[in-house]
Amino acid sequence: MIESLHTALGWLTGLRLFVSTPLDWPTLLGTAFVVNTCDAIVCRIVARNNGYPTRPWLGLGFVFGAWAVAAVLLAPKRR
Repeated sequence: MIESLHTALGWLTGLRLFVSTPLDWPTLLGTAFVVNTCDAIVCRIVARNNGYPTRPWLGLGFVFGAWAVAAVLLAPKRR
């Protein structure tokens, strides 16, 4: 159960894409918090520049990390 939660958190945040060996829990949680905070800020800026509401994208960036950044970058611009 704990291993599957550890793996799910690694994939959900996108850290598993960049780190070949699994991180220990404190490192995973700390790194996920810092990286997802940066991802949330990037999502907010890109969403604002592309005409999307910023608060939902800020939340999506904090929860889904690199996946949300990829989604907002691929989303078409709004007028």
